[in-house]
Amino acid sequence: MSESSNCFYCREDLGGKRFVRSEGRPVCVRCHTKFCANNCAECHRPISVETKELSHKGRYWHEECFRCTKCYKPLAKEPFSTKDDRIMCGKCCSREDAPRCHGCYKPILAGTESVEYKGNSWHDECFTCCSCKKPIGSLSFLSKGTDIYCSPCHDKKFAKHCFSCKKPITSGGVNYQDQPWHGHCFVCSSCSKPLAGSSFTNHQDQVFCVDCYKTSVAKKCSGCQNPITGFGKGVNVVNYEGSSWHEYCFNCKKCSLSLSNKRFVAKGRDILCADCANK
Repeated sequence: MSESSNCFYCREDLGGKRFVRSEGRPVCVRCHTKFCANNCAECHRPISVETKELSHKGRYWHEECFRCTKCYKPLAKEPFSTKDDRIMCGKCCSREDAPRCHGCYKPILAGTESVEYKGNSWHDECFTCCSCKKPIGSLSFLSKGTDIYCSPCHDKKFAKHCFSCKKPITSGGVNYQDQPWHGHCFVCSSCSKPLAGSSFTNHQDQVFCVDCYKTSVAKKCSGCQNPITGFGKGVNVVNYEGSSWHEYCFNCKKCSLSLSNKRFVAKGRDILCADCANK
């Protein structure tokens, strides 16, 4: 702007020179910068009329000073946001508002694969087993206090191990003689039938189902020739000179008197009561 007048401040003749009006009064460029110009919110220096001025919500910037307070990206021709009077580019504003990863403490940006568990968030690659450090992803996991474990590491560290196969017992199981077993590992030593929930017996540190114990292990009663199993009737056993009887089968050969806890006489293979032996 140029016309014949004097600068309001320095009274310099403005004829033929560039000047501006401030509150209707002519002011030379130098005085305008010194007395009238807005100060830049970033560098705090006056913004001369000879440079481009940007404004937002009552604050002013040199064009080159209007930039993101986080990454310093120039924003004169870019979309921007404000947060607590700070000017930020869209990306930095998203970072500022994004939840923080519980693993690396960096922001989890919108659209990023993440995991949420017990009120905390993780980047997908930061949600790892505290033992093997491998990302858990879509695999199953378990927690112990504040620690996260993948299933294999949790089983290895905390699960009981089967007395038979030595592998971890992740659910169920059987306890026998203070030792843990998988249900499918606790089987008859003869036929491999699972014994969990069934009757069984132990012979020389081996377990047998009732049927296999009867046919393969149990002694035969010299009276009835049936197996002496220890199950049901006839739990008590009578042993004499290498032979065995159910207690209820140990009777006089002639009169069938029960000889359990009584005097008896052996004649050949026969067992007799004292009275029958004297006849």
